Amino acid sequence: MRLSVLGMGSEGFEGVSPGTVRALVDAAIEGGINLFDLYNSNPVTRRNLGLALKGRREQVYIEGHLCSAFAHNQYYRTRSMPVVRKSFEELLSLLDTDYVDIGMIHYVDSMEDFARVFSGEVIQYARELKSRGIIRHIGLSSHNPVVARKAVETGDVEVLLFSINPAYDMLPASEHVESLWA
Repeated sequence: MRLSVLGMGSEGFEGVSPGTVRALVDAAIEGGINLFDLYNSNPVTRRNLGLALKGRREQVYIEGHLCSAFAHNQYYRTRSMPVVRKSFEELLSLLDTDYVDIGMIHYVDSMEDFARVFSGEVIQYARELKSRGIIRHIGLSSHNPVVARKAVETGDVEVLLFSINPAYDMLPASEHVESLWA
């Protein structure tokens, strides 16, 4: 992969019109950005990004998150495999693509969660998707440097999404990111 130095996250696509999403994507691509991270599980947001990328899928790389779901008008993280599978299949459908470049295992911040992900069905599902070409590379997102390093050391994780944010980086590593927000 030849990724741009900067990528574009999906937070700015939330709650705006399809035209605004298209304008944001146009500006990003014109500015040399070719990586789009879509942790956002809101079906409207996913569909709007899919529409904005229509006809130029091969020009961009998509980071689509496994374990990011949507219910009751709210995003949430899950390790429930029926929900993980349904949400990821919906992601592909709403983006109108049959693959994502990076299948990002979403938000692994504790060693307990790390153990659950890497000894269970989540990593098996990611490996299966990779073997079928539905994801091209396995990634992982974390706010915890200890967990992030351990994930990379497994050999499965090829791409790491790690927060560079003073709210996190100026405080001691924690397995409970919510305590940092407080």
